[in-house]
This record gives sequence, structure tokens and C-alpha cells, in this order.
Amino acid sequence: MNTKQRTIGKEVTLTGVGLHTGEKVTMRFLPAPENHGYAFKRVDLEGEPIIEADANYVVNTQRGTNLEKRGVKIQTSEHVLAALVGMEIDNVLIELDSPEPPIMDGSSKYFVEALEEAGIVDQKTEREEFIVKDVISYRDENSGSEITIIPADEYQITTMVDFGTKVLGTQNATLDRISDFKEEIANARTFSFLHELENLLENGLIKGGDLNNAIVYVDKEISETTMKKLEQVFHKKKISVKPNGILDNLTLHQPNEAARHKLLDVIGDLALAGTRIRGKVIANKPGHYVNTQFAKKLAKIIKMEKRNKVPKYDLSATPLMDIHQIMAMLPHRPPFLLIDRILELSDTHVVGMKNVTMNEPFFVGHFPGAPVMPGVLQVEAMAQTGGILVLSTVPDPENYLTLFMKIDNVKFKQKVLPGDTLIFQCSLISPIRRGICHMQAYAYANDKLVCEAEMMAQIVKKK
Repeated sequence: MNTKQRTIGKEVTLTGVGLHTGEKVTMRFLPAPENHGYAFKRVDLEGEPIIEADANYVVNTQRGTNLEKRGVKIQTSEHVLAALVGMEIDNVLIELDSPEPPIMDGSSKYFVEALEEAGIVDQKTEREEFIVKDVISYRDENSGSEITIIPADEYQITTMVDFGTKVLGTQNATLDRISDFKEEIANARTFSFLHELENLLENGLIKGGDLNNAIVYVDKEISETTMKKLEQVFHKKKISVKPNGILDNLTLHQPNEAARHKLLDVIGDLALAGTRIRGKVIANKPGHYVNTQFAKKLAKIIKMEKRNKVPKYDLSATPLMDIHQIMAMLPHRPPFLLIDRILELSDTHVVGMKNVTMNEPFFVGHFPGAPVMPGVLQVEAMAQTGGILVLSTVPDPENYLTLFMKIDNVKFKQKVLPGDTLIFQCSLISPIRRGICHMQAYAYANDKLVCEAEMMAQIVKKK
């Protein structure tokens, strides 16, 4: 099993139309750095805003999973995300010049082929994985849809669909290994029922639809008027119904193609949880709403687990940077130099350390009878640790300063007392651009999380 993060080897481009918008779109897959994850970039808008593939940005699940961040939208994200997960790729930037990826043939097949053309390359950092230890479930009482995940040795998915129609009946699909996605799931196309199709057409949706990118199950009698309207919309001289109950011009890839496509959707929607999953998903009557609600629930559980997972470091080992090397890079000096060692440093993260002693000057006036390290100084110590990461990106760090721009979501969990050893862990939330660094920082002591904050700083040259 591959344990390293992966991205693609080069940029690759696809063109097509959006299923619901009918707009022409050019989409590019681009390589992305470690810990970047999946994100969409709207190059047609001012500032080229980026929307991360995050369940918290889901605003609508009608006929697809639609994301929105600060007024910028991405529609029908699931087929692209399913391809990325199915090809076991961790970090990719998806550029679009329209709100919606191209529908192609209604499956993930062409996205998979494009990713293979780009080549898949290993990165240095280990892949994070959410290992399911307990049963987790979500049920939508209105629809009766339910998703459950149970412990398993690898990521597995089973979908069970029943739309209460004779033409489709009850179908099941299972993927035992994500490595089988390309062969078993990727070419399963999206589908619709005739009664839904009529409603969508009346409401101006599926403008980019034709008989080559959606299976249409005929669950009612087609009037002559409806038939002519379909022929006009799909630009066909003649449309008829096959014996298996679907409109013609398409042949099913598998008898249970509908269930396989629902499985594809589950994979794409659960990608919004933001972390690889090791467990078995059992989805009964899945849909984008229940899928994304479950992804939100998983994301909260994963975030809580990460917060409570205390990293282990060998404090007796020779540090990557000692106090003299730190002072050669940071402008801070005692008593305001608040880190003693740097234990790890990469392009995307840094780990620092501080031994808290009773001799700290701030204890003289901060609760001298019951000494507690001020929370603001814990944040400052994390910022200094993050400063090492930022300054390591320039050849002459002694000529630069790092200045705070913003601090968000600061939380203090435990008291820090004399005798404690603090470990600071800072990781990039997004790549450093124009000298601006956006980091998530955690501080640990006594095998517990004591402080956390989201910080933004800018590197500036000394005058």
C-alpha cells in the first residue's frame, strides 16, 4: 500500500460543457505541493479565487454537489473528485474558466484518463489517513437514506439503491479496493428518470445534457409532445425507448450501472471530508445531501482526532536547530525569544520546542503565587516557530522580519506551568504567496493539546 502523498507529473487539460449550465469550459489539472489537498481555481474571475474541496463549503446538493466560498461557486464537483480519490492522488489544483467542470460522458472516465496522461508521482510527505475505529452513521429521516462506516483494512464502499420503480428496481454495487476504481466504477454514467428530466428541462437545467452523457430511465408513458420536445432538446431526429427501459443511443456498461454511479458519487462527495479514509462505507439509498452531511460529520470527527493526537518527538536527539542557529535567523532576543530548539523543518511545516522554567521573567508578575504561562506568549511562541518556516524560504533570513497580519480561532485548552516542555507544530494551510504565510499552529505539553491558533503573517525586508 502506498503511504506517500501523490500529485500529478504535469499539467493536463480537458474541454467540454457543464451539464447544468451548458457553458463551454476548459479545465486543467495542475500539480500541487504536499498537504495541499484538492482545490478549485476560477481563472475566469477577478483575482482567480480558490475554493478548497471542503464539506463546509457545500451550499446546494440539488442535481450535484455545489460548493460556494465568498460568493464564488463550483457546481457538480463530485465526478472530478471521485477520479482523484480513485486514482489515489492527494494534491491537485483544478483550474476552471466556468462554474462547472465539463460533464464529458457523465462519468469519471475521461478525468481518470487525463490524470493518467499527466502521470502520477510520489511526494516526500506521508499520507494522512483517517482509520475508522468505531461505527459512524448518518441518517436522513425525510428520505430514509443512510450511510454507515465501519472498521476495515482498506477503503471499501457498498451502495444499495432502490428508487421504487420497476424499470430500475433494486441494485447493489461494491468496491473492495480503491485501486479497482478505474476498471469497475470510473465509466459508470450519471442517470435520470424521465419524470425528473421533464421537470429539469422546464426549469432550465441540464442545458449541456444529451443522450451521450446521461442515462435516461423511462418510468412513465411518453406522450408524443414530450417525445418531440426531447428530440428537439437532444438534437436527435428520432428517439425511442429500448426494451430495458432506457432512451436509445446508449448501451449500459453494466446492468447495475446506476448503483455503480451512485458509488462513484459517494467517493466524490466523501472526498470533501478532506482526509483519506480507511474503513468500509455502506450507503443505503445514497444521494448528494446525505453524502455531504456524512462528509461534514466525518470532517468534524477527523478534526477532533487530529487535535487530540499528540505528536511524539525524541527530545534527546540532536535538534535540527539549536538556540544559536535560531538567533541567527530570528530577530528576537531574550527575554522575548520564546523557543529553544527546532526539531523538524520542511517546505510545509515546522516543529519547535520550549522548556518552561520558573526563571521566566513573566512569572514575576503573572500570577506569582500560582505561576501560569500567559496565553498570549504561547501564541507568540507558536508564531516564532512559524517564523522559522517563513524565513527558511529566503536566502538571507537575517535581513527579513515576519509580522503578524491576522490571528483566528485561538483556543486555550490547558494551563502551561513551570517544568512543562512545550512542543509547537505549525503547518501551512495554503502555499506561501507574495511573502504571506497562512498557518495552522498547535502547542502541546504533557501529552495534551494546550493551545491552537490559525495565524497569518507576512515576511518583509528590514529597512
